Amino acid sequence: MNSELHTTDLVVLVIYMASVFGLGCWFSRKSSNTQEFMAAGRSIPGWAVGLSIFGTYVSSIGFLGSTGKAFGSNWNPWLFGLTLPMAAVIAVKYFVPFYRSSDEISAYAHLEKRFGPWARTYAMFCYLLTQLARIGTILYLVALALAPLTGWDVKTIILVTGLLVTVYTLLGGIEAVIWTDVAQSIVLIAGAILCAVKLLTGMPEGPGQLFEVANANEKFSLGSFSLNPKTLTMPDPTFWMVLAYGLFINVQNFGVDQSFVQRYITAKSDRDATFSVWLGAILFPLVSVLFFFIGTGLFSLYHSDAELLNEVKMQVAETKLIQDGEPVTEASIAAKAATLEPADIGDKVLPHFIVRKLPAGLAGLLIAAIFAAAMSSMDTSLNSSATLVLCDIYKRYFRPDAGERESMTVLYASTFAFGIVGTFTALAMIRVKSALDLWWNLQGIFTGGMLGLFLLGLISRRARNPQAIVAVTAGIILILWLSFSTTDLWPESLSGLSNPLHSHMTIVLGTSSIVLVGVLAAQFSSGHKSTS
Repeated sequence: MNSELHTTDLVVLVIYMASVFGLGCWFSRKSSNTQEFMAAGRSIPGWAVGLSIFGTYVSSIGFLGSTGKAFGSNWNPWLFGLTLPMAAVIAVKYFVPFYRSSDEISAYAHLEKRFGPWARTYAMFCYLLTQLARIGTILYLVALALAPLTGWDVKTIILVTGLLVTVYTLLGGIEAVIWTDVAQSIVLIAGAILCAVKLLTGMPEGPGQLFEVANANEKFSLGSFSLNPKTLTMPDPTFWMVLAYGLFINVQNFGVDQSFVQRYITAKSDRDATFSVWLGAILFPLVSVLFFFIGTGLFSLYHSDAELLNEVKMQVAETKLIQDGEPVTEASIAAKAATLEPADIGDKVLPHFIVRKLPAGLAGLLIAAIFAAAMSSMDTSLNSSATLVLCDIYKRYFRPDAGERESMTVLYASTFAFGIVGTFTALAMIRVKSALDLWWNLQGIFTGGMLGLFLLGLISRRARNPQAIVAVTAGIILILWLSFSTTDLWPESLSGLSNPLHSHMTIVLGTSSIVLVGVLAAQFSSGHKSTS
């Protein structure tokens, strides 16, 4: 496959990736012990931790996905980012002081004190499986988007990116993760700003045309504001549904996710940790505006230029025919292209725009920004997963008194192992057509159960081990039904019992059910004891 990028762009991309790799490896001199590797000696300034939190939020899924959503639909998904400041209020009041006051680096150690060893192990395994899903999905999607641009094979991009991130994360520890995230966040923001400016100045009839076309097609809409319960079963989420979904996801991120908790601990003071949360929570929705504006601008540009729109449709149509094993001819490609809607091509328009409309050098910078988003998310997942393997598995069940050298060996081995398994997960997604849907369903199952268990421990003082087990079991059963009854895995004979609700409601209902069942079980148990 030949590259569609100029040599200058490829040079920019290679220099960027080599620089990030070198920066990550440079911190190897400062991560020779477990406290440095997992907590950076609790010495990182708040602004750097905040940019790292922002970088963790903005994966390649967020960059490409947000522009694709805005192109194919409207600004309704942007409301997800709007809930971050709401979640930050809860985080700085409850979660940050709680984790900062503990000597534990694991986010799940306190669950053992609250509900027993099973709760800690359950939450930890849920997190690890979720991170494998995240690593695989991010690597796969970024490779899928960039392969046509760079001329590199999808497998090559997955392997090279996976290897680079694994090595510098293994050598540099959490400090390498945070400082490379800082660099990558800056590149990402700069790339998005330049892309937005290019769109504004590149409209055939001037910047005003961008807004005219977008307004005529309701591209700035935030969705329906209806509170009618019937909207819960409709395919398009309402304004309120996205807010509820985003609030639950982001409270989970700030309060339960090891990736975030570990960053609070790296901050050099409680004030820095609090500042980092607010910086990430405010920066993400602001930068997300750029992503959605880019997607909207692409819609206006491509629907003002029939040649551009037809060109990207033909590319997508050819890819779909190949994937479906259908004959690929000029006639079949044209016929397939005629059936494509904006939502079908949304994720492919930004890469196409980069090649066709951006000048040499700038295109390479934007490709680097997309890579930056992917690498920033992957290095976070690797370091936090290795930390949990040491704290919650090795030291908890095998070697509580493990020394520094032995512990560092476990951290290195775990980082490497998760990098390899995550990379092969991405490779497996190439061959399994429904892999993405399956992984996202699994993520919904795992995260919903984790958040519900945490909230139960915070809300109900009476809830103990038996009530928590009952609540989590009930919640997981509900989440399984909500997740899988709408897929091909659900028996056709039970189609009448499938979940009628939008998928956004899965974590909302799953989490709420665990808390509700746990509180009621604790109340019933307490009442039963008092009467007897």
